[in-house]
Amino acid sequence: METISSSSYPDASTTTPEIQSVQETSCVIVGGGPAGAVLALLLARQGIPCILLEAHKDFDRDFRGDTLHPSVMEIMEEIGLAERLLQLRHAKVSQLTFRTSEGAFTLFDFRRLKSKYPYLTMLPQVDFLEMIMAEAAQYPHFQLVMGANVQELIEEDGIVQGVRYREQSGWHEIRAHLTVGADGRFSRIRQLAGKEPVKTSPPIDVLWFRLPCQEGDPEKSIGSTIGGRFLILLKRFDHWQVGYFIPKGSYQALRQAGLQAMKESITEVMPELGEGANSWRQRLEYLENWSQVAFLAIESSRVKRWYQPGLLLIGDAAHVMSPVAGVGINYAIQDAVVAANVLAEPLRSGQVRLKDLAAIQCRREIPTRIIQGFQVLIQRRIVVPALDSKQAFKPPFFLRIPFLRDLPARLIGKGVWQVHINSL
Repeated sequence: METISSSSYPDASTTTPEIQSVQETSCVIVGGGPAGAVLALLLARQGIPCILLEAHKDFDRDFRGDTLHPSVMEIMEEIGLAERLLQLRHAKVSQLTFRTSEGAFTLFDFRRLKSKYPYLTMLPQVDFLEMIMAEAAQYPHFQLVMGANVQELIEEDGIVQGVRYREQSGWHEIRAHLTVGADGRFSRIRQLAGKEPVKTSPPIDVLWFRLPCQEGDPEKSIGSTIGGRFLILLKRFDHWQVGYFIPKGSYQALRQAGLQAMKESITEVMPELGEGANSWRQRLEYLENWSQVAFLAIESSRVKRWYQPGLLLIGDAAHVMSPVAGVGINYAIQDAVVAANVLAEPLRSGQVRLKDLAAIQCRREIPTRIIQGFQVLIQRRIVVPALDSKQAFKPPFFLRIPFLRDLPARLIGKGVWQVHINSL
């Protein structure tokens, strides 16, 4: 017997719509972000038919996650794409140093990592995705559908058998041995499957905006915390990405005080950087209205079970990462690699068993729990104390112990354990 899971969105129908076309494939992947794109590429390279559905009509939009860590660059090297990625316009970040009223300390330094890529590669996600899609398009087993708004899961006898989606020409249906939800932190597939994420981090808010780079700017990224204010500046190739952390619930009061008041507050915590046009005060004039400032609620969460018969969640659909340390893209791509490794033979035979899906969560859940725990530690030991204006901020003790000093760089850069692509 067939049942239909419908979303709560206004355009979703609770009755079976008129279907314009029906396709069959081995794997349908919902979400054209890093996890979905890499999984589709790896499956297509192995001759496994897959269809990738992306709700947007293009990739040309502003993404917050633009950092590729050493672990992912090594995966790209295994695919044969690392050098091509580095030919795209990018920036490299080797360390992050924080300025405090008690002096400076380094949160992470990748230069001592045993890697061919001992740095963060700051690459616009749109460029990364377009390159992965262009590579996947070379394989006849790959199909990309843009503007595909998935509305329903098709379920028969308790097994997900595919999806129904809407696009400009109407409703379409894809039947597949496996449906993969890789559609991000607000995953519709997760919602349709009735899976509720459990929050794992204390709430903090951050304002996210850009400031222009100038000739002579330092090459490394910078953090600064003074007087209950916490700021991070990530150096990109043509601009600084700025994160201004604020206590939970203080955003409305900050907006009521006005944009100029916020800029004055930021200026007081900004590190020194020249005079005139090179000064931070002058560059903050680039912010002319609140539409240039994105408000983000920092949180992390994960679902208890990433799968059910015929369905798998990966990336942020399975575990939402905090922006702390920028690990979200990297863990999503590692999920995709493990999924491709485990599922290649089951998909080829058309027999994806529940234990195959369980094996993916088993291999990825421990690293996910550890990195989320590390993010919580950073928030509680660095970010939250830095927002307390009543006491002077002091770096956490583990950064003062020599053999623990490299732990953040190891966890952030390489992950809990290395993920490799099976020989193709």
